[in-house]
Amino acid sequence: MRISPVAVATLLAAALAAGSVALADEGMWTFDNFPAARVKQAYGFTPDQKWLDRVRQASVRLDVGCSGSVVSKDGLVMTNHHCVSDCESDLSSLGHDYVQDGFFAPARKDEKICPGEGASILQSITDVTQRVKRAAAGPARAAEIAAIEDEVCGENRARLCEVTNLYRGGQYQLLVYDRYDDVRIAFAPELQSASFGGDPDNFNFPRYALDMALVRLYRDGKPAVFTDPLKLLPSTPKAGDLIFVPSHPASTERLLTNAQLEFQRDHFLPWRIEYLAQIRGEMLAESTKGDDEARQISEALGSVENNLKVLKGQRGALVEPSFFAVKAGEEKKLRDALIAKSDLRAKYGDPFADIAGIVAAQKQAYLPYQILEARYGAGSVLLSDARALVRAAAEHAKPERDRLPEFSGARLSSLEQTLLAEAAVHPVLEKLEIAFWLEKTREYLGVDHPAVKALFGARTSRDIAAEIILSTQVNDPGFRKRLWQNPQQVAQTNDPAIALVKKADDAARAARAKYEATVTRPLSAASEKVAGLRFDVLGKDIYPDANFTLRLSYGVVKGWDDPVHGEVAPFTYAGGLWDRATGAYPFNLGKQWVGVQGKIAATTPFNFVTTNDVVGGSSGSPALDREGRIVGLVFDGNIHSTGGAFGFDPALNRTVAVSSQMIAEALRKIYGAGALADELQK
Repeated sequence: MRISPVAVATLLAAALAAGSVALADEGMWTFDNFPAARVKQAYGFTPDQKWLDRVRQASVRLDVGCSGSVVSKDGLVMTNHHCVSDCESDLSSLGHDYVQDGFFAPARKDEKICPGEGASILQSITDVTQRVKRAAAGPARAAEIAAIEDEVCGENRARLCEVTNLYRGGQYQLLVYDRYDDVRIAFAPELQSASFGGDPDNFNFPRYALDMALVRLYRDGKPAVFTDPLKLLPSTPKAGDLIFVPSHPASTERLLTNAQLEFQRDHFLPWRIEYLAQIRGEMLAESTKGDDEARQISEALGSVENNLKVLKGQRGALVEPSFFAVKAGEEKKLRDALIAKSDLRAKYGDPFADIAGIVAAQKQAYLPYQILEARYGAGSVLLSDARALVRAAAEHAKPERDRLPEFSGARLSSLEQTLLAEAAVHPVLEKLEIAFWLEKTREYLGVDHPAVKALFGARTSRDIAAEIILSTQVNDPGFRKRLWQNPQQVAQTNDPAIALVKKADDAARAARAKYEATVTRPLSAASEKVAGLRFDVLGKDIYPDANFTLRLSYGVVKGWDDPVHGEVAPFTYAGGLWDRATGAYPFNLGKQWVGVQGKIAATTPFNFVTTNDVVGGSSGSPALDREGRIVGLVFDGNIHSTGGAFGFDPALNRTVAVSSQMIAEALRKIYGAGALADELQK
């Protein structure tokens, strides 16, 4: 039995209200503002600059939305199985299902390129706050950001520059990455071993999942060279041991105002949960039609189910009055400071009232923006690529300052690499996603909306989707390359996917422009004021919300006292896998594990939990000991962590990791991949 999201939120609120105790292991800290003194006081140890630099230079951000770590001098990177499943799916074909069966390259020549995949490693951090803020919010600021990025990286494909917004506008940093556009898969276990327990065990513990994979970074056709990679320690930490997790957490919203949280609770999250629940139903129905349909749908279905569980947990936190009371108390402290100090009122005005007014406009603008722009195509690769070609042709003719930010000179090479990659397209999934997006567009915008009329004409959503699947050339990388290099040809083609994009792109751009004018830009200005007020009242010893940039969290190996199950131990062991296996999905053993019970000692630690503060995007991160050695591989959180977007509870929130000892044992004794295990430990 799972604890309900409401119960999670109640306990979360109680822990948050406890004040300094709750802050013990909280925070996703930037590497240039790590709370060294706090960690030293709590644990008698803190990483020095050399430690931080080494870990930073081995921490990998994968384009798929995951993290990883460099674990050999020859560019081997460890991450999760679920972070390479798209690669496996792209490489699979009928009769060769790498997702289900796993992948193993006995030699480097057998490693396969992950189509369209890329990786980045952070090299430097520069504060550019004053320069960015001198430009007015909106197109001028976007142009200034593009100029900063272009000055440092230009068209250098081996580097990536990003100006990132921290503290909701309180700070801007230029992050410069080493960029790798050639990522090749070396090893991944079969799906059933990586996700043993399936959806019932997802976000739960005890767990017995070998959710790991190995990819290699290449430069100029050769394995990339690293002088100081992280090393796998073939032993497991003890309860109470200090653990550090460098990761790229995707998104948190802990610094939102109460008006913004109310919008999430009452408008966005209910809509998003409904949307995902409906497409999940469509996917489940389609996957029952045959093995090939199930293969094409499986990865997308797993992602939808995971996101649904997260979003339900988030809303469960926000609907709990005691949780919201804590957030209201945090905001009241800032509001009281405004009332008490005239200099703060003169400096910031009342940004909370400003944001409340902006949120009122957001309620009117978010649905057209979401359906036509932010979530265009419901995940369809064909429509995404078609829109990139259509927009690239339009943006190409504009001055740099007038382009959409994603088409700035500094970002074009990354976009080109993704767009022109030879990635597999799954027609069953594509047809479902295109038809679903069309139906939802008509439902949310109404039959009489001009964009809806243009999209449908006299046809059904299924007819439109079927024509695209049957006739489009967008799935041909040669066709995409020709249109990318000759943008004038986009206007001349009658390709059905590109034609569909053209029918609604003006409306999509208009929805985006309206949202940016009425929500994004004014919200940015008001949020900057809240951020400044927060710095003035609380100081700068605080961490920013997550935004898929590199962070470092700290915690300890520790179980928890669950309100439903009682005490939960911090470790599971290999013997428990066979005890838990029933032979029926999702508790059936992966094929490589059948009949090999004696190969790994029953006492070998399998998975363990820590108090580290992580969220989605941290998947694939290494769990490090004090010496910076890898003792585990992060792959999940417990059910209590699903509300972590809005707050952190050290009593209940747990990070779930595969033990490094199990990784080494499995590679050597189950999969016959001793050479890779040696490379991890050299």
